[in-house]
Amino acid sequence: MKSEIPKILNKKFGRATINKDSKKFFIHLLLTIPVILFLVFYSPVLKAQDAKNKELKVKTSAVCGMCKETIETALAFEKGIKKSNLDVKSQIITILYNSKKTSPEKIRVAISNTGYDADELAASPKAYNKLSACCKKDNPIHEE
Repeated sequence: MKSEIPKILNKKFGRATINKDSKKFFIHLLLTIPVILFLVFYSPVLKAQDAKNKELKVKTSAVCGMCKETIETALAFEKGIKKSNLDVKSQIITILYNSKKTSPEKIRVAISNTGYDADELAASPKAYNKLSACCKKDNPIHEE
C-alpha cells in the first residue's frame, strides 16, 4: 500500500529526483495556497461589506406596475441604494442599501418625492399631482 504523503525525494544513481506523486503533491500545494490566502485576507472584507448592506421594507401607496417602475427607477438613482423590488399586491418595497451612504429616512423621503406615501411619510403633494391618473392612491390595486 502506498503512503498517503508522497516521498519527496528518491535516491537514484546518487542524485535526488522528484517522483510523479511528489509533482502532483506540489501542484496541489501551489494551487491550494492562493485559495487559502484569499480566504484568510479577503473574507473579512466581504464580511465588512455585508455589515454595511442593510435591508429595509417600506409600505407605499403604489397601486400598479407603472408605480412599481416609477419608484424602482427613482431609487436606482439614489446614492447607496443597491437594489429595490416593489410587490404591488402588498404595496411593500424591499430595499437593499449601504448604511454608510444613506439612511431609512432618506430612502422614505426619496419615495415621497416620487409622489407615493412611504410608511407614515405622506407623498409630496407636488409630485403626487404629477402622477398618472391610474397611479393615484385612491385607485384599487391593479397589475397594469
